[in-house]
Amino acid sequence: MSVLISGSTGFAGRNLMKYLKDNIGNDEILPLDLRGSWRGSIDNETTAIIHLAGKAHDLKNAANPDEYYKVNYELTKDLYDAFLQSNAKQFIFISSVKAAADTVTGILNETMVPQPDTHYGKSKLMAEEYILYQALPKGKSYFILRPCMIHGLGNKGNLNLLYQVVKRGVPYPLAGFDNKRSFLSINNLCFIITELIARNDISSGIYNIADDEALSTNEVVNILSASLGRKGKLWHISPLFIKFIAKIGDKLHLPLTTERLNKLTESYVVSNEKIKAALQKPLPLSAREGLNITALSFKNS
Repeated sequence: MSVLISGSTGFAGRNLMKYLKDNIGNDEILPLDLRGSWRGSIDNETTAIIHLAGKAHDLKNAANPDEYYKVNYELTKDLYDAFLQSNAKQFIFISSVKAAADTVTGILNETMVPQPDTHYGKSKLMAEEYILYQALPKGKSYFILRPCMIHGLGNKGNLNLLYQVVKRGVPYPLAGFDNKRSFLSINNLCFIITELIARNDISSGIYNIADDEALSTNEVVNILSASLGRKGKLWHISPLFIKFIAKIGDKLHLPLTTERLNKLTESYVVSNEKIKAALQKPLPLSAREGLNITALSFKNS
């Protein structure tokens, strides 16, 4: 009995490998390298395949669009086909909320019609649709998980960049904007995946994955500051003035542009009600607890 994990060397993969080894007993937790001849790795002992590998969203827009479809769609398609032909019972695909929408008005849930704008989101959606439209043999199940911004031990993303700003004592200059964002602790993601593997009473489908509470960037700054034993430095500059500066940045190609400002200050709230209803269990960590653990990991790294 074994569980195969693609993308096991990435941030989420490393955390998941350790979590599963610590929590599901004697099952073999094995990496699945999709760069070579991987099909032979799926054998009669394989019970579940967790597909984490993919091309991440390039915020600088420097990536070749074809790469997204080659990696996020074609590779997922090939792996899912292999799963359907194998004796494995479960396939867990780590997609993204960006497969549904790049911007959100209100609260994102699974009933909303997907309208991704980027090649990253579109390639993830194509992979989702391929899984959805294949006939599922009896005794097998699939779970398409759409996580929002994941953070935790070893994370090197935007949250770490914000932590470095806070650590240097630089005031956060966009405190005048009112926004709410959903986050996802890697511990909560690992808990959910472990539950899916261990149980057979959860229906196949698409599930948004997020912590329970959405937080403003100001609240996140305060949490990061508290981990350093400091009070958060929030600079409440007029949003109208900041937007004026951003428009100048559009014309002069400055670091702060209207597009970048919107990304920094937009709200993106994700509902996790569907997955919680399926699990019938609370998530181990609140949003604040998870962010505090991440902040402390930055401090100790």
